[in-house]
Amino acid sequence: MSSPESPAATESPSSPEGRPQSLDLAADPAQLTAALIDVESVSDHETPLADLVEEALRGLEHLSVHRDGDAIIARTELGRAERVVLAGHLDTVPLPTAEGSRGTVPSSWSGSDEDGDLTLYGRGATDMKGGVAVQLGLAAQLSEPNRDITYVFYDHEEVDSAKSGLARLERSVPDLLQADFAVLLEPTDGTVEGGCNGTLRFVIAPQGLAAHSGRAWRGDNAIHKLADVLSVLADYEPATIEVEGLAYREGLNAIRISGGTAGNVIPDAASVEINYRFAPDKTLEQAQQHCRELFPGHELEFVDLSPAARPGLDRASAAAFVAAVGQEPKPKYGWTDVARFSAMGVPAVNFGPGDALLAHTDDEHVSAEAIRQCRRVLLSWLS
Repeated sequence: MSSPESPAATESPSSPEGRPQSLDLAADPAQLTAALIDVESVSDHETPLADLVEEALRGLEHLSVHRDGDAIIARTELGRAERVVLAGHLDTVPLPTAEGSRGTVPSSWSGSDEDGDLTLYGRGATDMKGGVAVQLGLAAQLSEPNRDITYVFYDHEEVDSAKSGLARLERSVPDLLQADFAVLLEPTDGTVEGGCNGTLRFVIAPQGLAAHSGRAWRGDNAIHKLADVLSVLADYEPATIEVEGLAYREGLNAIRISGGTAGNVIPDAASVEINYRFAPDKTLEQAQQHCRELFPGHELEFVDLSPAARPGLDRASAAAFVAAVGQEPKPKYGWTDVARFSAMGVPAVNFGPGDALLAHTDDEHVSAEAIRQCRRVLLSWLS
């Protein structure tokens, strides 16, 4: 079976573009993933997929549904002792441009279920329509979960944080996001990745005095004033910090540098942009202060600030979830929206199907078994 037809996409009438007009939430989660891939949802164009998701969820009597722009929240209201969030974003990065790429719309398959190597290709296969398919299938099946569940599907994750659909929900309906624990179904290869490092960027831009390079003594070279900054960066030894049993590795690196106007001019301006990845033992304010202490005598202009997230593995819900997964948790070195939940007071982890290293690539793909295994784990935990 090299190119199976997806029941999630073919049992319902399709649009002229080949897009499904409805979603079959009872379908095999790998097939449902294919149906989701077939609905292009590049950031700023999530509406068609959001419409399908909303329509499918409103057909489930055990859920209350709220829509905000292209974000949808669906909740059980059973009065359980705990509430958990399952969250995922609907948007993808733009489609590949490379000729012959398989990370495109529509989806495609290789391998076979009989041989256990059935693989699904297409934009969003890994990041993160496999996770969204798992959410949707559970939302349909779990009418009586052992914990109340809030399912969050949101827009604009793959773009500037100012556009984030999750941040918009936090502003408009914060009460609907409150929970004891959250799972973000970002790709983790089926392993729990607890919390995430924080990240910030800042610019150091010393001023000098322009002069003809033939009379350099009449000027003040701004590039030379970056020498001590670059020396600090070259000598910096990033810390590895344990938080709740997970070892987070930090990093401090120059990511952009500029200066100079001509071959015979002493530059009067120069700048270096620096990225600091910091462990979740620090607040944003503490991370900023650490950077200021590293570069005394320089003014730091902070241009991006994203807090870290503690993993919350000491919570009862988290411990039960880790036990259900059955693998040793790992730290998340990159930044994800678990940080937004953590800032709301909701401990969060990343857990989803697919290899994060394949996200955004031209051959983005995920195995059918990885999607199904993710669903089995969450179903066991919640039922």
